[in-house]
Amino acid sequence: MKKSTSIKLIIGSIIIASFSFYYGKCLSIDELNSKHKQGLPPATWHEHWFEHDQTVSLVYQDENVAVYYDKGMDKSVTWPYKTMSASWAYVKSTYGKFGDSTRLYTVFHQGIYGGGHPSPYFDDSHDYRNTIDCGLGNWEKPFGEQIGMPIHEMGHIVSGASHGVKGSPSDVLWGDSKFMEIFNYDVMLHIGRQDEAEKIYQQMQTQYDDFPRAKSQWFKNWFYPVYSSYGKAAVLNKYFALLAANFPQKPNPHGREYTRDMNWGEFVHFWSGAAGVNLKEQATLAFGWTDEWEAQFKQAKKDFPKVKYN
Repeated sequence: MKKSTSIKLIIGSIIIASFSFYYGKCLSIDELNSKHKQGLPPATWHEHWFEHDQTVSLVYQDENVAVYYDKGMDKSVTWPYKTMSASWAYVKSTYGKFGDSTRLYTVFHQGIYGGGHPSPYFDDSHDYRNTIDCGLGNWEKPFGEQIGMPIHEMGHIVSGASHGVKGSPSDVLWGDSKFMEIFNYDVMLHIGRQDEAEKIYQQMQTQYDDFPRAKSQWFKNWFYPVYSSYGKAAVLNKYFALLAANFPQKPNPHGREYTRDMNWGEFVHFWSGAAGVNLKEQATLAFGWTDEWEAQFKQAKKDFPKVKYN
C-alpha cells in the first residue's frame, strides 16, 4: 500500500471516530452522510444578524430543538431544554411542518440583546433555519416573561411561515402580539403549564388596546371566544391553512409568499371560514363594524368563494 494512501485512511478513520464521538455512537460513513443531509446543529454558531455578533454554543439538542447559549448564560439553567422541545413538538403536531428541518433553533442571551425576534426557514439571515433569539437579564425560572418570550417568538414562526407560505397578511391588523396571546395560552395548556395559561387568561380580562378602536380587547372578545367555541387549536390552524390555500401569493426560492396584506372584511371572512360560521356578529362585539368593513366583507365573499361557512 502506498504511504499517501495509508495516511488518507488514517485521517479518514480519525474523522469518522471524531464524528462518532460527537454523535454518541459508532456510525458508518453512510449514516454520517445521512445525518449531515438532515442538517444536524453545529456545535457553535456565529451570529450575523442585526447587531448580534457573538458565537453561541450548542447546549442541548433533540428531534425538536437545538438550544444555543451565549457566553453570558448561566449554564445551570436547563429548563429551556425540555420546555422548548415540548412546545415545538406541540406546534409541529398542530400546525404541520416548517420547511425541511423539523428542528427549531433557539438562541438565548443573558445581559445583552434584550428582547426577542423570530426568523423562519425562508430567510438567509439566520441560515435558513427556523430560529428564535431571545435576550433577558435573568433566565433562572420558567415563569412569566422567561417562558412567555420564547413561546411568543414561536408564534411568529407559525403566523409567518405556516403551510409553506412566507408572510403574515394579518400583521397589519393584529400587530405584533395579538395572535401571540391566544397562541401562548394554547401552548401553555398543552405543555402542562396550566398555571401560566391561567395567568395569561386573567391578564387579558383587563388588558386593552387602542386598535382597531379604543379599548379593544382582542383576547377576551375575539380570540378566546373563537378559540373556545370552534375547535381550539384546530380553528387557529385552519385559519392559516385557508390563507395558504386561497390568499394571493407568488413563488419564492423556498416555496411561496403572500403578495399583500389583508383588510378587515377579509380578516373576518377567513376567520369565519376557519370557524365554519359567520363571525360578523362576534367581530362587531369585539371591534365595532363600519360601512367600509361591510363592503370589504361582501367583496371578500366574492373574491374568495372557496372559503365557506354557514
